Amino acid sequence: MLDDELSDNNLDENGNLINPLDQHFPMTMEHMEPSIGMEFESVEDARELYEMYGRCMGFTIRNNRTRRSLKDNSIIGREFVCSKEGFRAEKYTKKETKVSQSRPATREGCNAMLRIAAKDGGKWVIYGFIKEHNHELNPSKIPPRRSHRIAFCEDEKDLKIRELSSELHREKKKSAAYQEQLQIVLNYIEEHTQQLSLKVNLVSNNLRELESED
Repeated sequence: MLDDELSDNNLDENGNLINPLDQHFPMTMEHMEPSIGMEFESVEDARELYEMYGRCMGFTIRNNRTRRSLKDNSIIGREFVCSKEGFRAEKYTKKETKVSQSRPATREGCNAMLRIAAKDGGKWVIYGFIKEHNHELNPSKIPPRRSHRIAFCEDEKDLKIRELSSELHREKKKSAAYQEQLQIVLNYIEEHTQQLSLKVNLVSNNLRELESED
């Protein structure tokens, strides 16, 4: 796990940032910049590197999408994006406008992102990276960093809410499908019962006619 806070202890004698994963390796911006194929021991390590890179460049990040296996529902992919990714929903935009006319936009449709996927052996690898931002990058405007563990925990709560909402939506679709299949069976039984009733009436009429002839 990467260190939660950056300090002077993370710099070597030449002012280079030291990689917390390897205290003997000076991490420059060139080494810190994500690249396709870069591997990590865990999701947290990948997120931590991207967050450190973002803070040095002048942007913050957040969790975005999660990919799950169709076999066992385990997490096999994660996506981290710039905090200015997407756009605020219209209802929030109107509310913020009423509160403060001078409040800056928090979402500007930025496409910068980092995607990782699980590999055999438990490691994670970068398979998608967009470096370019559509807004100004200024490291001096980045607010003091909270503990990574707390931020990650809060992101996980939001992620859990989205996952539960998706699961509820899937269960509703399954329920609707089951109801449709049940209705088909009931219709079949009803139709079969009507046909059986007609056959019983026909046999009964035939018997009465035979008795009458006798």
